[in-house]
Amino acid sequence: MVAVPREPLTVPRTVWPGRVAFHRPAAKPEPQRIGPFTKVQWAGAVVVAGIGLLFAAAMAVLFVRFLLSLDVMRDYLATYPGEYHLPAAAPVGIPAWLGWQHFFNAFLMVLIIRSGLQIRTEKRPTAFWAPRRNPKGKTSLTIWFHQSLDVFWLVNGLVFVVLLFVTGQWMRIVPTSWEVFPNALSAALQYVSLDWPTENGWVNYNALQQLAYFSTVFIAAPLAAVSGYRMSGMWPKKNAKLTAAYPIEWARRIHFPVMLYFVVFIVIHVVLVLATGALRNLNHMYAAQGSVDPNAYADNWTGFWMFVLSLAVIAGAGVAARPLVLAPVARIFGTGSGR
Repeated sequence: MVAVPREPLTVPRTVWPGRVAFHRPAAKPEPQRIGPFTKVQWAGAVVVAGIGLLFAAAMAVLFVRFLLSLDVMRDYLATYPGEYHLPAAAPVGIPAWLGWQHFFNAFLMVLIIRSGLQIRTEKRPTAFWAPRRNPKGKTSLTIWFHQSLDVFWLVNGLVFVVLLFVTGQWMRIVPTSWEVFPNALSAALQYVSLDWPTENGWVNYNALQQLAYFSTVFIAAPLAAVSGYRMSGMWPKKNAKLTAAYPIEWARRIHFPVMLYFVVFIVIHVVLVLATGALRNLNHMYAAQGSVDPNAYADNWTGFWMFVLSLAVIAGAGVAARPLVLAPVARIFGTGSGR
């Protein structure tokens, strides 16, 4: 088809094409997304969710305070104040060995959680480890570190449980009466109402604390150990029947939620320790100092400084837990290699 030339204008031109007709501005790049939202959208979602949670928490506090003002609930709190009497043979106080176990457990748990999260996000490991007897069983240095910590944690836990039952300390964290459940509900309501139950862990934990400690030691810890063992290189892979009976997918579905439980437990535990008489509680756990009087040792800073020192040790270990430091240690127990 032949193009027909356009006829000339019959009037003088008065409008001229602007700069835009010849220069197109560059398109703005799409904002980076983290999952389904951009950073700004995530920030907005966090703000909205935070406001919603604060509103819901305020409504919960008001509702529970109203509930506890009723005569029937006053009678309930009088009958179940939040704790029940332990057996007559139950020990009083927290011994020094329990304080040491508490620190060592916290030390290991922080490093275990940190290395576990690193395993989930590590796409290209920078260093590897293999046992001398099985050079083909190569694994990343991070997994080796995580599993080594698990072994120390299990040994520490075994020693802890044995000492619990030898010394009678088990009666402080293992329910010995069905009254633990109505008292736990009472303690929970008091916490939500912000009129918290009287704390004196040197003598007795409240029922909600007791259930939380029991669940952590005798339910969550064994689940973490059993699921972790299934996912580790120590699992007998050649045993087809055992492998089929306990698929690795089951272990993965258990292991990560249990880790989240430990994180939530640690956060709530630390917050309550600091909010319900920090100096007194830290003296109980870190300095093995306490009294039947709940107000005793309320102005003693020994446990606080021991707590600060423990945080420094944990932080230092977290900083040191890198391939440059871990690789020489790993080579003592096997062979190491780079990417």
